[in-house]
Amino acid sequence: MLNVMILGLTTVQIWTGVIVGLTFLLYIGIAVWARAGSTSEFYVAGGGVPPVLNGMATAADWMSAASFISMAGLISFMGYQGAQYLMGWTGGYVLLALLLAPYLRKFGKFTVPDFIGDRYYSQTARLVALICAIFISFTYIVGQMGGVGIAFARFLNIDFEYGVMIGTGIVFFYAVLGGMKGITYTQVAQYCVLIFAYLVPAIFISIQMVGNPIPQLGFGGNLLSDGSSLLGTLDTLHTDLGFKAYTTSHKGITDLFFVTAALMLGTAGLPHVIVRFFTVPKVRDARKSAGWALVFIAILYTTAPAVAAFARTNLINTVSNQPYASMPAWFGNWENTGLLAWSDKNNDGNINYVAGKALLDKKPTFAEGDKRGTAGERFVTNADPATKNELFVNRDIMVLANPEIAGLPAWVIALVVAGGLAAALSTAAGLLLVISSSISHDLLKNFAMPGITEKQELTYARITIGVAVVIAAYFGINPPGFVAEVVAWAFGLAAASFFPAILLGIFYKRMNMQGAVAGMIVGLVFTGAYIIYFKYGGGTSDQWLFGISPEGIGTLGMLFNFVVALVVSSFTPPPPENIQALVEEIRIPRGAGAPADHD
Repeated sequence: MLNVMILGLTTVQIWTGVIVGLTFLLYIGIAVWARAGSTSEFYVAGGGVPPVLNGMATAADWMSAASFISMAGLISFMGYQGAQYLMGWTGGYVLLALLLAPYLRKFGKFTVPDFIGDRYYSQTARLVALICAIFISFTYIVGQMGGVGIAFARFLNIDFEYGVMIGTGIVFFYAVLGGMKGITYTQVAQYCVLIFAYLVPAIFISIQMVGNPIPQLGFGGNLLSDGSSLLGTLDTLHTDLGFKAYTTSHKGITDLFFVTAALMLGTAGLPHVIVRFFTVPKVRDARKSAGWALVFIAILYTTAPAVAAFARTNLINTVSNQPYASMPAWFGNWENTGLLAWSDKNNDGNINYVAGKALLDKKPTFAEGDKRGTAGERFVTNADPATKNELFVNRDIMVLANPEIAGLPAWVIALVVAGGLAAALSTAAGLLLVISSSISHDLLKNFAMPGITEKQELTYARITIGVAVVIAAYFGINPPGFVAEVVAWAFGLAAASFFPAILLGIFYKRMNMQGAVAGMIVGLVFTGAYIIYFKYGGGTSDQWLFGISPEGIGTLGMLFNFVVALVVSSFTPPPPENIQALVEEIRIPRGAGAPADHD
């Protein structure tokens, strides 16, 4: 039995090494082929990316580790409540396509701070937008590096920290060499990898569980094992274990609305997504790109609820009230990563999985020297004696572990790892470019060192990526929460800071520099302080303002931003006439014309 387990593990590692290695070679090869030679190519790929390819690259850029690895994991534990991630992120793209993309493309600038600085005729506004962009991007990139570490730690059997370092090294190479041009075409390849990797196991498991090859339909089907409804069975399993029913909301409609809105409006304000619409040749291509991106995104997002339900059902049926000694090899393998833990509180040798926190802290603390319990499990020193739940499961492992739990072939398991890495690295590259361009173009070229040459600007951009990679790796190794949780904070910060400034900048001629700056500062500070207090400052859920969680507070921060911006602008001088004329011009995207040349 032991030899079979070792052979199986080795097979998975070999397949993972081969598939991941080939995809990495592909990304590096594309980066070498598409290396950037000018600031235009480095920042916006020369503005010549076709809409279909840009839509595919945008989908890869936006569908991060949170979408691929963590979203289905969250839904598998949250059930109906997890719909806020689906509705928010998908709805945000509709909003982006209708309200922002074509107008920003017509403006014809490299970055969001570039737009804000010129639209609000102020270096102060540019600096505030720059700070917002860096803060949001670093918050977002932490989740990507965490996802990379999880995938490497489990499937290549290396330390989490080394996994993060390998991932950051790869993304550093092709981001520095290719800039936006290299990143764009790399992201096209990464989209193909991640969507194939997501669909293949979903189709296999759907056939296996309900006999339907289409996961979206299998989600509402009947189990082959006993003919019962999949969701009905999952509801019963949940309630029997003391959890809320899978198909009901458990946080309340208020928080559901605020989280959904924060994710939606944050999508429309994310700088690394917005910059993608500066890479297409014509104004109308920006809208086409958004439409294509929505199609490509929908393929994964309509599959995610099915993946979540399949994984949750299989997990409960496999582990709940079953002897630890009979657990399949995947259980011990994930246990060794520290992302899964069992503590035999009643000493019966069975895994007692019920409602309640299994641990005193968010992560298991194992005894030194790989000490084992009486049943052979890794000895957990921080188990919570107040609850009967003995099993800790990190939600971020659900998608990666799903093929193993379902008993799929080793090559499918390896494919999922490659897909998760593609999702994380594609978004990380886009975020690194935002950080780089914010420093080199917005801070140095347009603020501190306006006399630098194009070659010097490119050099500074590449140096900035190197520094950003090191910082991202550190926080990836020491993540502040689950991948999707951390990413949700980034969306909230984007909603509270950028969205009002961009929307009012396009549609309200009277909005001036004083109002925009005041609004962005208030929105960012309020939202950031709320998240920090309730996540790290000791705040509890019964103290939430109006019952709004940190993941949803960005919506309230956005409302504060709007109010402050409009009030301040009404008591301060209107923008200059040339700025008001500029707003009129960019608000009318006249089809296929080239972007207007504005000073």
